[in-house]
Amino acid sequence: MSDIKVHAEAGVMTITLNRLERKNSITSAMYGMLADALHAAQEDANVRVAVLQGHETVFSAGNDIGDFLNQPPAGNDSPVFRFLQGIATFRKPLLAAVCGPAVGVGTTMLFHCDLVYAGDNAAFSMPFVNLGLCPEAASSLLVPQMFGYHRGAEALLLGEPFMAEAALEVGLVNRVLPPTEANNFAQAQARKLAGKPLSSLVETKRLMKKGQQHATLQQMQDEGESFRRMLQEPAAKEAFTAFMQKRKPDFSKV
Repeated sequence: MSDIKVHAEAGVMTITLNRLERKNSITSAMYGMLADALHAAQEDANVRVAVLQGHETVFSAGNDIGDFLNQPPAGNDSPVFRFLQGIATFRKPLLAAVCGPAVGVGTTMLFHCDLVYAGDNAAFSMPFVNLGLCPEAASSLLVPQMFGYHRGAEALLLGEPFMAEAALEVGLVNRVLPPTEANNFAQAQARKLAGKPLSSLVETKRLMKKGQQHATLQQMQDEGESFRRMLQEPAAKEAFTAFMQKRKPDFSKV
């Protein structure tokens, strides 16, 4: 079975994270498949809506750390940045169904979705600082913009999890549902959208995002440069070494 499943039916392309044995942690190869799926959905005239989903127990544990260390992102043409740019510029409606842990990119990708439905077991976190890194996916711009500065600072500087009801309160998700219902509800909403005129959906989304599209892509570029630099610095090396050794990192000397 593929780690990314892609299925198109009745105008809806569903992209499913399907690596449950590793909590849907994302490898470089998976980022490539996600980027390719979004590109295919964008170009296929029969696809009117796309849906990102995981399992009712987990959306994504974020980057696969081992794979990430072996294949760190090298530039804007790396799979992870192809995916991030693809999701940020996706013209058609993009929905997400999120249950269980949504760590790192598992949360930041949601800021580029148009509708997000969460299971009541969803736990969102952006622990970049705790790994000696900085935010990605333009989250350093979009989180304070959506949450307000102080709540955004709490989410990004502390990197602690926040649950579905808190995500609903700050506007990251549209509705909280039982985990067994979230994927089906997102599919039902996607089918509603697929029945509407695509030209109107695309133009409405373009107009809503027009004011921030350039800033979002520029922030993503700036974050990427900082992220790649910080990967080579002592704090990140200590964080990742501690993770692999299953111990608490010691940042007292970095």
